[in-house]
Amino acid sequence: MHCGLFGGLLARVALLVMTAAPALLPGWGSGAAAERPSVLVARVDGAITPVIAEHLADGLREAERDDRAAFLVELDTPGGLLESTRHIVRDFLGADVPVVVYVTPSGARAASAGAYLTLSAHVASMAPGTHIGAGTPVNAEGEKAGDKVVDDAAAFAVSIAEQRGRDTAFAERMVRDGTSVTDREALSLGVVDVVAPDRAALLDAIDGRTVTLDGDRHVVLRTAGAETVPHELGFFGELRQTLASPELAFLFLSLGTLAVVYEFATPGMGLAGTAGVILLVLGFVALSVLPFQAGGLLLLLLAAVLFLAELFTPGIGVFAAGGTAALVMAGVLLFRGELAVDPLVLWPTALVVGAGSVLAGRLAWRARRAPAATGIQTLVDAETQVRHAGGDTGQVFLDGAWWAVRSASGRPLTEGGRVRVTSQDGLVLIVEPLPEEES
Repeated sequence: MHCGLFGGLLARVALLVMTAAPALLPGWGSGAAAERPSVLVARVDGAITPVIAEHLADGLREAERDDRAAFLVELDTPGGLLESTRHIVRDFLGADVPVVVYVTPSGARAASAGAYLTLSAHVASMAPGTHIGAGTPVNAEGEKAGDKVVDDAAAFAVSIAEQRGRDTAFAERMVRDGTSVTDREALSLGVVDVVAPDRAALLDAIDGRTVTLDGDRHVVLRTAGAETVPHELGFFGELRQTLASPELAFLFLSLGTLAVVYEFATPGMGLAGTAGVILLVLGFVALSVLPFQAGGLLLLLLAAVLFLAELFTPGIGVFAAGGTAALVMAGVLLFRGELAVDPLVLWPTALVVGAGSVLAGRLAWRARRAPAATGIQTLVDAETQVRHAGGDTGQVFLDGAWWAVRSASGRPLTEGGRVRVTSQDGLVLIVEPLPEEES
């Protein structure tokens, strides 16, 4: 009987210890909470550019540094630059953290460059009502690129699919034939791994999957109920992404130059100069984002110098014509390949800036030949009435201001008498009294 009572007492004590242990042992409860996995989430809307490549590379480094369970990229893109796409794919293939690409929301697409990114992820997923494909490379005019470029892109897509165990036939068709498929077709073909209606459902669906990281390291995903941490582009990143267009860069640099030329031609309140400087700054910000050719930039500077020369030696527009030619060549050489400036933007912009510089030269020439609109020259020969007089000196009110006057001949001035300005001596106007019959 005593043994039974003692055994029951021990059981109760053990139960109390087990119940109180989380409160008694430091860090017991917090350690459990800290084990909750977290996923870093980046959102990509719009074209794939060097800005997006840099943003995703930063996200990968952050996810690796903070030991996130995965790096999730939510994607909706019509495509973008192939070179930027290659950079991102290389980063994804060599990542030390699982990369999940999710084409979302419904109606979104992973077209062209977006299809390459989706194929390169450790886990490729799509929301219902999305589509993927159409990866045929195009040139600056929007037409299908040459055979060498297409062959290279097809080999690139197939190699990605092979490495991730995805359907290589689709990878080749999407490049050569521009094939595009829906989410359900992509799932049945083995192009993507999961179709999920939202982020939470996706993280639950991929939980427990094993993925292979760079170096054949196998990792089991622990994403169910994971905390999601945003990796945002930020204001300046959004601005750089907006400016990451060769057409915008060329427009800003060209129109900024024209505005500065107009400021030199007709200096005034500085509005044209201020607008020009702002446009030039935006243009150079765009250049900092896009890979440009030094030769094109030098031709752009030459065009600016020739347009300014038109102001000082206006004639038949020789300098303006040279500047226009240099501007066209700058637009052709500033960006190459798929980044080339669209001719529909290049030619009209160059012609407008060239014609504008000719007009600015004419305005500057007329301004130099026009009579002075301010200063003493405007007061010479002006007639006015003496308001106060004392001998051969007095005061007059002329051109909105009071002036001290002195008689040129020494003849006394009379209050109310009429005088004519003949010259100036410092701040004193030299005047000649008018005969009474002229007054």
